[in-house]
Amino acid sequence: MVRFTPVEQRIDALAHRLIDAAPADGLRRVLVAVLVFGAKQAWACLFGALLLVAILASRLWYPEGAALARNDALTLAAVAIQAGMLLGRLETLRELRVILLFHLVGTAMELFKTDVGSWTYDGEGVLRIAGVPLFSGFMYAAVGSYMVRVVRLFDLRFERYPPRWATAILAALIYANFYTHHWLPDARWVLMAAVVALWWPTTMHVRVLRRTFRLHILASFLGVALFIWLAENLATWGGAWAYPDQLAGWQPVGVAKLGSWFLLMIISVVLVTWVAPPEGPDRDAAAAPGGMGPSR
Repeated sequence: MVRFTPVEQRIDALAHRLIDAAPADGLRRVLVAVLVFGAKQAWACLFGALLLVAILASRLWYPEGAALARNDALTLAAVAIQAGMLLGRLETLRELRVILLFHLVGTAMELFKTDVGSWTYDGEGVLRIAGVPLFSGFMYAAVGSYMVRVVRLFDLRFERYPPRWATAILAALIYANFYTHHWLPDARWVLMAAVVALWWPTTMHVRVLRRTFRLHILASFLGVALFIWLAENLATWGGAWAYPDQLAGWQPVGVAKLGSWFLLMIISVVLVTWVAPPEGPDRDAAAAPGGMGPSR
């Protein structure tokens, strides 16, 4: 299976040359593994990180009264980032299909949520649908970009992964609850319990250097949800959108939002697995040489 784009293959080859001479154990080996893990995570976050930088930069330096509205500038920046990643061969066309699906699912939710007043955008710009600027869909696409890239960069494998039909049903119920809780009782706690029950047996195998580490998949869901929540705080500070309690002045996003992001993670995981089905563990992975990822 092809794991890397051509650019990533060159990075991986360089990493192998730099890392293969490192000792098999000891403090230096641990530090190298931590650095490689961080570098892979940063690379997987590239789309979202660049979009967040654009949001923060526009908050700090975008000129008032510019002919091009700030929201439109952010939309054009998001399109440029996506085009640049494709033209620069940093992302594959297969990944783009998943990202576009995230874009559509996210934009539909944005249209509904802004209509019922869950959050708002300012009224500037023409690149919008109803009151939703088009760059908002790219924020969901950034989550999709991370998800599909992290699977191949870490050569993720899974033990006892639940049936995909069961995960699809649960993801559909979660997505529906984001809408229906405005009129019906909020079922998020029931849905969270169902997530724990469904994925509790699942262990994820993460490839770093020459070793494969095991991690409970629910811990990874929670970790990514926390990371998105932190990014959300930066994005709302940057004025990308505002919750009702932020209209009079910015304040941190409540910790309760972590639950929403945890459930969104499940939708994200299911969307990715229908394009890139989860694979079982590679029993020989621990013995194989490694750099930034698997040599294949």
